[in-house]
Amino acid sequence: MILNRHADEEDPQITQIRQSVIALCANFPGEYWRELDSKREYPTAFVKALTDAGYLAVLIPEEYGGSGLGLNAAAAVLEEIQRSGCNGAACHAQMYIMGTILRHGNAAQKAKWLPKIASGELRLQAFGVSEPSNGTDTLSLKTRAVKKGDHYIVNGQKIWTSRAEHSDLMLLLARTATPEEAGSRSAGLSVFVVDMREALGNGMTIKPIRTMVNHSTTQVFFDDMKVPAENLLGEEGRGFRYILTGMNAERVLIGAETIGDARWFIQKAVDYANNRQVFGRPISMNQGIQFPIAKAYAQTEAASLMVQKAARLYEQGKDIGAEANMAKMLAAEASWAAADMCLQTHGGYGFAEEYDVERKFRETRLYQIAPISTNLILSYLAEHVLGMPRSY
Repeated sequence: MILNRHADEEDPQITQIRQSVIALCANFPGEYWRELDSKREYPTAFVKALTDAGYLAVLIPEEYGGSGLGLNAAAAVLEEIQRSGCNGAACHAQMYIMGTILRHGNAAQKAKWLPKIASGELRLQAFGVSEPSNGTDTLSLKTRAVKKGDHYIVNGQKIWTSRAEHSDLMLLLARTATPEEAGSRSAGLSVFVVDMREALGNGMTIKPIRTMVNHSTTQVFFDDMKVPAENLLGEEGRGFRYILTGMNAERVLIGAETIGDARWFIQKAVDYANNRQVFGRPISMNQGIQFPIAKAYAQTEAASLMVQKAARLYEQGKDIGAEANMAKMLAAEASWAAADMCLQTHGGYGFAEEYDVERKFRETRLYQIAPISTNLILSYLAEHVLGMPRSY
């Protein structure tokens, strides 16, 4: 395996986490993922193994049964999952969704949900934000939650709600007041924890969306769904602010995942090139093979530094809007470049399922679009960092 240069400078605890995750992932080789991919099945055994080992609870404080570690630890977990050829998309949401409960939930809510999330008794994998008509324009969402007595009545629809069929709880963003009533587009949005075990069939309907990757994504419909008022997180109308910090953490963690993907592609290409004999010698002797691999490696190392910086600043409590966006964009671009290079290095064999390249190629392509597209990141940087006019 291509080692991380200067790995001795890393926190020994993070290094130990990496080694332990690698050992766990060795129990879930390519054959496991290929079978799931062909059947479009959820990796239940893999997620259970991660949960039992405590890796999905690294960000949950020790008082609630977690490890109480920082974003760097969570990033290391997800990077090594991807670097091992596995797919953390099946469970990564729990890490960043949980933060909204931790930061904005009251004492009773934290005590009710966090210990069970940490132990695996409750799965918090569903994040209901995107809607068919608004895409990334979150402030235009139309799902309404109207308070009636001790409940809110929710009506609307969400799309691209991944893992909804494999989650017990959903973090739901809904409008509790119109922009006119609230005074601005960013006000009037509220966050709820929905117990999907109670809601499914009682106002909630889930419809799977089949895609080019095995991502377990869905549409979710709400028809007079009742949510207890006690499940409102924080203050009514401040939900958009609450989810923003979670979105920054999400982008850093997705950045770490795609760094892991890139390193998997690079290692795969190096191994294949060194062993593939054409015209009586390994193809790795050709600069036409060497240079794209070396370029992908350099691009990945540079992007990794941005991910590390964003995670460090997040742990320091800094505003990392720009850094989180750059980390996600640069890492996703590095992984996509590495994926293309790896497929090209393998030639026709890259399209054969048994090599896993085509599967990982499809999986990493997603992050040019999700959870935020490259163009929107560039627009954000132009406006909020460089002081240029808003372009949309």
